[in-house]
Amino acid sequence: MQTEPIKYREAGKFEETRFEKIHNVIFESSQDASIIVAQEIATLIKEKSAANKPCVLGLATGSSPIKVYEELVRMHKEDGLSFANVISFNLDEYFPMDKNNIQSYYYFMHEHLFNHVDILPENVNVPNGTVSPEDLHQYCIDYENKITELGGLDFQLLGIGRTGHVGFNEPGSHFNSRTRSIILDHITRADAAPSFLGIDNVPRKAITMGVGTVRSAKRIVLLGWGLNKASILKETIEGEITGHVPATYLQEHDNTTFVLDQGAAAELTRVKTPWLVASCKWTEELELRAVVWLSQLTGKPFLKLTDKDYNDNGMSDLLVEEGSAYDLNIKMFNKMQKTITGWPGGKPNADDSNRPERATPERKRVIIFSPHPDDDVISMGGTFDRLVQQGHDVHIAYQTSGNIAVSDEEALKFAEIAKSFNADAKEPQAIIDYLNNKTGNEIDSLEVRKLKALIRRSESLGATRYFGLDDDHVHFLDLPFYETGTIKKNNLGQDDIGIVCELIDTIKPHQIYAAGDLADPHGTHKVCLDAIFIALKALKGNSYMNDCWVWLYRGAWHEWESYEIEMAVPMSPDQVLRKRHAIFYHQSQKDGVMFQGDDNREFWVRVEDRNRLTAKKYNDLGLADYAAIEAFKRYHF
Repeated sequence: MQTEPIKYREAGKFEETRFEKIHNVIFESSQDASIIVAQEIATLIKEKSAANKPCVLGLATGSSPIKVYEELVRMHKEDGLSFANVISFNLDEYFPMDKNNIQSYYYFMHEHLFNHVDILPENVNVPNGTVSPEDLHQYCIDYENKITELGGLDFQLLGIGRTGHVGFNEPGSHFNSRTRSIILDHITRADAAPSFLGIDNVPRKAITMGVGTVRSAKRIVLLGWGLNKASILKETIEGEITGHVPATYLQEHDNTTFVLDQGAAAELTRVKTPWLVASCKWTEELELRAVVWLSQLTGKPFLKLTDKDYNDNGMSDLLVEEGSAYDLNIKMFNKMQKTITGWPGGKPNADDSNRPERATPERKRVIIFSPHPDDDVISMGGTFDRLVQQGHDVHIAYQTSGNIAVSDEEALKFAEIAKSFNADAKEPQAIIDYLNNKTGNEIDSLEVRKLKALIRRSESLGATRYFGLDDDHVHFLDLPFYETGTIKKNNLGQDDIGIVCELIDTIKPHQIYAAGDLADPHGTHKVCLDAIFIALKALKGNSYMNDCWVWLYRGAWHEWESYEIEMAVPMSPDQVLRKRHAIFYHQSQKDGVMFQGDDNREFWVRVEDRNRLTAKKYNDLGLADYAAIEAFKRYHF
């Protein structure tokens, strides 16, 4: 994986990228990548300053560039990087949108960058979301001309949307398009919905630089983070140029680099199926991935794959190492078979050499970490239920209050119920008055946030009691990083780590379950997982940690690939219904979920479909036919 500064190379001119049409580099993490990108920008700023020239930067908003801006701010404060010669042009802005609105890109840029560096206010250019409709056309022309008069953009920083848009150049945009107003795609609005507390609050129009404007930049760097961007990035990098995916126009730019983390690069041919690109060093993990892929490609179960199947699909060198398809098929069949267990805590008095979990101790202490107050039952409700039924000492730890995901309408309903029990009570009436007079961009009062947190607590207790868990085994951690009242959270702090460490140290678990879904569109899953990983590292010297195994589950948006699964817990039809019942206790999240994304299915439908699909994949590989399967991957620390 990439660790050195980025150096542009023409795509398709070296073997490992022969499928690819845009130069790209892959980093271990978005944090590492962001630092390298910030260093490139800083170097350019210094070179321009030394030549007594302005540095004209095209800047992006959204979650992708935040860490880049953080590093630039650090370099300004600690290393003396000056922005005095920088002239910035932002890609886009919602329309209409007041610049003081916390959802505006003007506000975003000042909060994350401009307020913390020495850029001159007159050198900051963000499209004006308050220009009159009558003047909008001329305003866009003037914005474009200002860029042109400065000689164009020296550097353009981009993100990418799931429709393949750059800026707000939605599908259908022309490659020569310039700064203009545009109607936003539904998926783009759905992705923005969390920031606006619901899609109904997301503007339908925007002002954006055009594809032609972006392509005129001397240097372009596009940032891509997370699994939810993997499919569109593969299409952009390896597909044909098309207006349906505007980012593909960058294939014709001679100095563009896509900077990706491992999740975003997951679907690229050289990452997902490297044997199609070059000779491989075959590890057991890669062998399993390849044979699963071949089985899915041919529609054959493991034990029916032939030598010809391997030879016809670029895997003859694997057969040379293994001897025959027959031997390799049995090896892979047995490997997958060993992942299946109806005893996620280990089966007592049984040979565990071919099982994913240890047989001893028979009664394990277990912590299930849940980022939000419903991720436990949504993602591993069947396994949770089974662990309790099989007599393990199970504890649930809800890492955040989840209050931001409770709608005002839901909170108002509960406040009115509380008021009806005591007409003289002041606090319920204050909440009712507040919610009835709340403006669209107002951050919830502390009282409202407490009520919304209590709603989610009571729902969680309903589900855990249904599974037979005592209330004293349910822990509401309320990690401080989450408690901002907005979708934007604070950075992870020592207080957060300390709370997680204290719980682990108190329970001394044999098993920890944690959400390993880094494609969570809120980012909360990743922060919660980081808190656990840091805590595990801090506690590693304790003797009880030698007996602790960590299992990662995925959230509502993605599942582990078949070849990644190390423990598969099957569910009967009755267990599927019990899991559904537990999810239904989370009524505030059941109908009209605030952060639905572009998937209109309710969470319980979405996850049942996912569990059913996982079971079908196992059956298609030639393994047993189950109603549903929950999947886990072990994390070694």
